[in-house]
Amino acid sequence: MPGAPESHHVPDGGESHLAAAPGEDRGKNPFLVALGERVRQLRARRGMTRKATALAAEVSERHLANLEYGVGNASVLVLLQVAQALQCSLAELTGDITTSSPEWLMLRELLSGRDEASLRRVRVAVGELLHGTGATTGPAARSSRIALVGLRGAGKSTLGRMLAEDLGFPFVELSGEIEKFAGCRASEIQALYGQNAYRRYERRALEEAIQIYPEAVIATPGGLVSDPATFNELLTHCTSVWLHAAPEDHMRRVIAQGDMRPMAASKEAMEDLKGILTGRAAFYSKADFHLDTSAQPLQETFQLLRRTLRQALSMSG
Repeated sequence: MPGAPESHHVPDGGESHLAAAPGEDRGKNPFLVALGERVRQLRARRGMTRKATALAAEVSERHLANLEYGVGNASVLVLLQVAQALQCSLAELTGDITTSSPEWLMLRELLSGRDEASLRRVRVAVGELLHGTGATTGPAARSSRIALVGLRGAGKSTLGRMLAEDLGFPFVELSGEIEKFAGCRASEIQALYGQNAYRRYERRALEEAIQIYPEAVIATPGGLVSDPATFNELLTHCTSVWLHAAPEDHMRRVIAQGDMRPMAASKEAMEDLKGILTGRAAFYSKADFHLDTSAQPLQETFQLLRRTLRQALSMSG
């Protein structure tokens, strides 16, 4: 399916042999070990290989590997470069963004120890307060604008077109809208202008789709959840569905679309793909509905999706 290149196809070589041996962490500084783990998690969430991250941060791949495994003590400037490459703040990279103001500190105290359901209710309430309309809080609030999220190869384009035709809604392939704004292909946007520019086009395309279409089925790029502001916009204005599949099915479907790049290093590519899935799953799971597209054949999957969405839309009507 067309969309932003998801960097799981050519993972950097030599990553596995750099992993710490059993018991090796015992002699490391706990802060540096935790810092390295955050770097790996952020990199997985962005869908970036170590090689791509090192290139964007202008550090050596070996230096980045040492940072990720808590070996050595990186300078503040190196951490800043890595944070910029991963599109996060230095505070987030070092582990505490909630110390930037008294309001943040008070909010953190209020939210500390709350479960996921409570935090979701707070997020929805804040969305309603700030935007005048919140993310879905129940059947009556469901939008007729349906957004499909998930990693490439989950079935967003195929199922999205089928659902749009069944509902009589326009079908919007957001990656195509991004390319219209930029005047070039998604791969060229990232190659010429970088991932931050791609994310800006992505946000603009989503905002325009929301403005134009009161009813639509929107297939989103897999990395959209990497930008919390854009993902919040989607959750606020769309009924969202996370389509997910087994890693092997993701890989098989991408290759079936004609993208043979994962075959360059299939074992490493599969491990990288699993890392991306793990890194993004917590965000994808915020969608209103979840559907495993590996659990049954295409037509049965479509009928499950159709039934779920028609029921949700009928209740909101």
